[in-house]
Order: sequence, then C-alpha cells, then structure tokens
Amino acid sequence: MKEQRKYVVSVLVAVSLLFMPATVCQSATYKVLVVFSYGTDYPWVQEIKAGIDSVLAEKAEIRYFYMNTKKNIEEGPQKAEEALSIYKEFQPDGVITVNDNAQSMFAVPFLKDKVKTPVMFCGINTAPGRYGYPASNVSGVLEQSHIAESIAFVQQLVPTAKKVSFMMRSGHTAKMAISQIKKESDTYSARIVDFKLPNTEQELVTMAAELKKETDVLYVTSLKGIKDKNGDPLEFLKIMSILTDVFGKPIISTKYPVIQYGGLCGLIASGSQDGSVAAEMLLRAMQGTPVEKIPIVREINSKRIINIDMLNALKIKPNPAALRGAELIRLEKAVD
Repeated sequence: MKEQRKYVVSVLVAVSLLFMPATVCQSATYKVLVVFSYGTDYPWVQEIKAGIDSVLAEKAEIRYFYMNTKKNIEEGPQKAEEALSIYKEFQPDGVITVNDNAQSMFAVPFLKDKVKTPVMFCGINTAPGRYGYPASNVSGVLEQSHIAESIAFVQQLVPTAKKVSFMMRSGHTAKMAISQIKKESDTYSARIVDFKLPNTEQELVTMAAELKKETDVLYVTSLKGIKDKNGDPLEFLKIMSILTDVFGKPIISTKYPVIQYGGLCGLIASGSQDGSVAAEMLLRAMQGTPVEKIPIVREINSKRIINIDMLNALKIKPNPAALRGAELIRLEKAVD
C-alpha cells in the first residue's frame, strides 16, 4: 500500500510539472527582419551579421534580405519593394536596416513613422537628420569613419607623408565621405591635394597615375562597382590590384577590405560591434522600451590594421613602437 501511494504521488508530481507555467528565465521568441543595402560577399555585411547573430540568434527568428545595391543600384527600388513584401508576410517584431540605401529606399518610405514596428539602423555615417532620424519608431548606431586618425597613423609608419588625396567611386557614398572630409579637413595632419571619382577601369588607371605624381598617400573608400571595358563590374580585389600596381605608394582606408587587398593601414570601425549594439537596442525596444527612450549612439571603438605584405612591398621600415597594438594582416592577391 505504501508503494502504491509513492507511485501515485510520483505520477501527480510528473503531471503537475507538465502543466506548470514556463519559468521567467525562458527567453521570449521574437521575429526580426534585417535588410542590408549590400550583398553577402561584402565583408562589412558579414561582420554586421555576426554582431547581430551574437545578440539575437538564440532569442529570435531572423530573416536576412540583401538589396545588393553596391553592384546594382538601379534595382534598388525593386529590391526595397521585395523587402516590403517580406515585411508584410513575416510581420516581424523588429527590423534592422544596414547602410544608407536600406534607409533611403526602404526604411524611410515604408516604415518610418508609418508602422509601430521598432526599427534600428546601423552602418550610416551621414547626419541622421538626412533621413528624418530619430523618428517615432526609429533609432540606431552611427558609423564613425576615422579618417583623421588613419592619416595620423600612416604618418607614424611613413613620417615623410605630408600630402593626401582621396579616391572613391562617384555616388551617394562618395558624397557623404567628401562632406565629412571637408567638415573636418582642418584637423588632418596632411594637406589635401585632390579628390578622384573613377567609374571605369580606364579612369581608375589614369587617375591613379596622376595621383602618383602629386600625392604621398591615397585614402580609398568605396570603389566597388567600377566597370571594365565591357561595362561589367570588376571584382573589388581586382580593382585594388590595379590601383596598387599603378599608384605604387601607401594607400590608407577605414574599410577593412581596402587594407586586406592592397592598402597599407588604417583605423577600422568594428562592423560586428555596430551589429551587436543595434541588435541590443532593438531587443530593448521589442521588450517594451519606447523607441524615443533609446537614443541614437555613435560607434567610437576602432582597431588599427597594418598589411605587413604591403609594408614590405613598399620597403617601409617603421619604428617598432608604431606596430604596437596593431592587428597585422596579410595581403590577399587577385587571381589572374
């Protein structure tokens, strides 16, 4: 009889456990839509995705959409419509929009002040007011391009570098970069010589040859989308191979791929940090914090990068102190 009572009690306990409410430590499940301006092959995209995943992968079902406007800007409006269709079908609890085209083509016309869904941006370095941010349902993370710091950094490696020029493919990104450069140029430790905006391979070659004669250092940002003689976009790795061969002097950047594929050095913003901060801000909003109480923040951390293969190729022998604390990487070459 005693054994039977023990069995009954065990069964009752087991049944009661089945019907107990979930404990508060269990994470709520959210749905999140992430819209990237660029494609999956862009390292910046990969970094930001890793940052978002580090915060939300175990808390949300995430759908990623890539507008790929770096290569096909003309298809941007159509891609934005596709993103909107996914938004309507998926009904996410929150949205993250990355880089400028995802703002101007998707977030601003379709989501800003039009829906209740919280939206967090990252990867933009223009003034947020350009997009009407912050908005009733929009906040996010501003990207900081450490141009002045990158110029000062290359001068630690090459003290004779006194003149700097800038090269980027013409377009929205170039306009934003030039605007920043002009605003802060009086803080630069090198004299600005010229701006070059190539759109074709021939322009790239011609302009690089011109700059070689008149400048000590070349700052490079977005060159993706430059077209070859047949009108097809060149791979970025190939663009950098052409540029380094023709220019033959130190190239600096605040973009990791530029240094990876032929630049000498630079201070690089952390894409993974931008992604994780935007994800944390979105998580707060989805958990109930009003977006107006989540202020826009500016990314401040960066890492010093040096391409040691380019250091050797340019026959630069820096003071060892200039290398201290820097991340040293190797050159990735184009395949002919």
